Amino acid sequence: MSKTAMPRKPLRSLDDALLELLQGANCLAEVERVSTFDADGRVLALDLVSVLQVPPQDNSSMDGYAVRCADLASSPTVLRVTQRIAAGSTGDMLAPMTAARIFTGAPIPAGADVVVMQEDCEPLDGGRVRVKALPVPGQWIRRAGEDIRMGSVVLSRGERLTPAALGLAASIGMGSVTVVRRPRVALLSTGDELVMPGEVAPEQMKAGTIYNSNRFFLRAMLMRLGCEVSDLGIVPDRFDATVQALQDAAQSHDLILTSGGVSVGEEDHIKPAAQALGSIDLWQLAIKPGKPFAYGRVKDAHFMGLPGNPVSSFVTFLLLVRPFVLKLQGARELATRSISMQAHFKSTRADKRREFLRARRNAAGGLDLFDNQSSGVLTSAVWADGLVDNAPGQTIAHGDMVRFIPFAEVLA
Repeated sequence: MSKTAMPRKPLRSLDDALLELLQGANCLAEVERVSTFDADGRVLALDLVSVLQVPPQDNSSMDGYAVRCADLASSPTVLRVTQRIAAGSTGDMLAPMTAARIFTGAPIPAGADVVVMQEDCEPLDGGRVRVKALPVPGQWIRRAGEDIRMGSVVLSRGERLTPAALGLAASIGMGSVTVVRRPRVALLSTGDELVMPGEVAPEQMKAGTIYNSNRFFLRAMLMRLGCEVSDLGIVPDRFDATVQALQDAAQSHDLILTSGGVSVGEEDHIKPAAQALGSIDLWQLAIKPGKPFAYGRVKDAHFMGLPGNPVSSFVTFLLLVRPFVLKLQGARELATRSISMQAHFKSTRADKRREFLRARRNAAGGLDLFDNQSSGVLTSAVWADGLVDNAPGQTIAHGDMVRFIPFAEVLA
């Protein structure tokens, strides 16, 4: 009597998997104070509240002359220049029918209500100036507090600091900021076929071996996200060695990130090793490339297993690992944003899974597709400047509008 085969579980959708991942990614509790100079890319742990206003007083946004509109009844008007005000100095009360030579950033003297830029003025002998324009009151004056009000929240908790944000923090006197500590990530690869570049020359490579490329781009992307990365090297294709490597990594890291060994082959030991030490809560997703993705826990550490094929590993990192790591740091902006662009290609073979196609923008404002979309062709990720997010069962005709995820958005 034949046994009835158990039905296979349907593959998890990317959206469902990401929701589950983020629900389990609690923000790290530890914070640290770092120099604002060194805080690029870090995530704020506290709101930054300004104790001053910026600018601190009305100041000139042009080189020119500070005058009173009431003195310019007609054009041109000749005024006596009674003072010179540079940035960092303070002028005196401006008397009627006089002008103050003023420079960009200098405080507006009391009594003046407009700045006439120097191109509209003509210096004359005897300390006079001819004003050749009839300005509008308030012209070329930056008002006190127009950028930042005292007591306002300048940057919010959970904001990932950019170079512009660092300048903003410095503008309110913040020489240091409080940020969430860096996630500690253990990175390891599996596969007896892997060889490290520089250790074996190309002409000395054994048959069946390949260079370990994943380790390089994964480490670089983790560091761009502000992680402290421990490179634990290549783990032999043995169950006991895999268990030992995961156990060691779990002792001092928030996340263990592996590449390879999460499929169903006899030499794929990552999944059973992780289950022996903890649990696998997610496995296999309905995406292409990147189906054999795994998530779980090893002891107290989060565990993520990426596919071994380089493009699959690259794509799953961008879609799943990146938002997860940002959530560990308490970042508010986690979504992978896409833009609508026109396809200047066609894709006539619909896949059951959600596809992420390597493409790049062209001079005509559309998208070109890399010819070979194989998950092992890493040149596609270098040639491309983003991914086309294509729904399951969807073909693409030339001229169709598609969702495009720029690499500039997710690799910053």
